Amino acid sequence: MGELYRIEDLRLSLPDMAHKPLIGAAPRIEILKGISFTLPKGEILGIVGGSGSGKSTLGRAMVRLIAPTGGRVIFDGVDITTLDEAALRPLRRRFQMIFQDPMSSLNPRHRVGQIIAAPLALHGFDNVADRVADALDHVGLPRTFAGRYPHELSGGQRQRVGIARAIALRPEFILADEIVSGLDVSSQAQVLNLLEGLVKELGLTLAFISHDLSVIRRLCGHVLVLYQGEIVENAPVRQVFEAPKAAYTRDLLAAIPLPDPAQVWA
Repeated sequence: MGELYRIEDLRLSLPDMAHKPLIGAAPRIEILKGISFTLPKGEILGIVGGSGSGKSTLGRAMVRLIAPTGGRVIFDGVDITTLDEAALRPLRRRFQMIFQDPMSSLNPRHRVGQIIAAPLALHGFDNVADRVADALDHVGLPRTFAGRYPHELSGGQRQRVGIARAIALRPEFILADEIVSGLDVSSQAQVLNLLEGLVKELGLTLAFISHDLSVIRRLCGHVLVLYQGEIVENAPVRQVFEAPKAAYTRDLLAAIPLPDPAQVWA
């Protein structure tokens, strides 16, 4: 189906203010250290790693919520690495993000309908009410939920609102950052099933960030394993589970209850 993303030697460093000398500039901490990979259209990519591995930073660089300090981010043939906000704005509706904590990313003073409608209005869509209703249909929430506030919903329902807000713009790419980590097992399964269905139904490409390889195994076809800002594994999910190459990947696998791989893939 072609290539949606090409990431070339992506680097990002930030000032280490905790160790800034009294005179002179602060030393810099390398967060991303030369990340390179491609993401085909229609694929579900897992990005996994422990705390501080750089996985969320990588995701935010892909959708240009942060600007890298080196390398290139190429989206559908367009180099977006150094575009200013005015040049990025027409592209932003094509890549969207779902955040980890819906209570902090959903405005508590706005009703669900207003929350989903806000980006539609920002990007100049018409028939906003119809698009809001359609987005609620897609995520399995009653249309009457448009009149509710976030605090009136369960955690799983709030996360569905976040997904509805993202898909309302009909993007080509969605970045989901740890979006099931705060949910119970049943709600996790429902959200993962929903995402899998939306990828097929809407023709989405998805990058799914997680610290949990068992969730990655359930949803993704390909996985990047990050450790200290570098990719240590870049392979199909099945290969990573059956024959991990990196010691860090083996440590991650050892940390989860894992049945016999022959049974997992039967």
